[in-house]
Amino acid sequence: MGNSFGTLFRISTWGESHGGGIGVVIDGCPPRLPLSIEDIQQELDRRRPGQSDITTPRKETDSATIISGVYEGLTLGTPIAIYVPNADHRPSAYTEMKDKFRPSHADYTYQEKFGIRNHEGGGRSSARETIGRVAAGAIAKKILLTAGKIDIRAYITRVHDVEASIKEFPSVESVESNPVRCPDSESAEKMAERIREARSEGDSVGGLIECRIRHLPVGLGAPVFDRIEADLAKAMLSLPATKGFEIGSGFNGSLLKGSEHNDSFINKDGKVGTQTNRSGGAQGGISNGEEIIFRVAFKPTATLIQKQKTVDASGKTTELMGRGRHDPCVVPRAVPIVESMAALVLVDHWMRHKAQCEAFKF
Repeated sequence: MGNSFGTLFRISTWGESHGGGIGVVIDGCPPRLPLSIEDIQQELDRRRPGQSDITTPRKETDSATIISGVYEGLTLGTPIAIYVPNADHRPSAYTEMKDKFRPSHADYTYQEKFGIRNHEGGGRSSARETIGRVAAGAIAKKILLTAGKIDIRAYITRVHDVEASIKEFPSVESVESNPVRCPDSESAEKMAERIREARSEGDSVGGLIECRIRHLPVGLGAPVFDRIEADLAKAMLSLPATKGFEIGSGFNGSLLKGSEHNDSFINKDGKVGTQTNRSGGAQGGISNGEEIIFRVAFKPTATLIQKQKTVDASGKTTELMGRGRHDPCVVPRAVPIVESMAALVLVDHWMRHKAQCEAFKF
């Protein structure tokens, strides 16, 4: 329960951080989509650990295998299963965590809910679970690019208190030009240094990811409970370490008057558009053709290489020092995960829109 996402384009992920591997089943993918393992692997390579000195040193190739649903380079329309083995196991680093609850982790809540938990690397609550999301997101991104040339671009705008101002829609090359994944190279170096400082102190920092989506058609999303921004928010807040979501003007919009906030409609090359985009590309829960712009806040990594006070399973006060290999800042590796979740939401809503509004002509 709680391991599946989507309605018509639906994914189910499985696996634990230090188990045999991680996988995903994708149901609802259209048939005859050209798909290779390289399409999936290039996205997994962006997410994998050990990319630079500001990420976890865990060494995993994250090599994916397509088990079903693809034949002679084309999708069959049947469930697609993808498997990625875990290779660099070090469960002994978590022995102490078997009886002690790590501060701000899911140890206590999992134990109370299920009466049992896999303490090695956090088990199912580990960010390693997101491998399945990225693999499925690679397929969703290819559908969107093939069907509508839709661009999804996520990038970092803040690490701790170091902030960058990104005005234009950045290129893939500018985002991937540095390990922080901030298209402003000057700010990126300051961010990287802040992460290194935190690591040297056995500490961690959080940050902010902005995501922009362009060339999206009008009409995706539905009134009331299935608003496009509501499903994007659920997708983003389902990611490990997320603590905030805002779209368009976000929380700063509450500081404006209506006369300052409204997006005036104008004629854009014979089509209805808006002069400003404080709505963030959605009105009434439905995409309006403008860029979708949202931001996701990530907390500092909970595992610290310093002593913290906690309690054990019997409630006795004790201390615990984090061990194992962890990112001092999760945000750089979260960029492709944010893009993947956005793609999954958009493909699902596009299918739902086509099914309701365009399948039948009256």
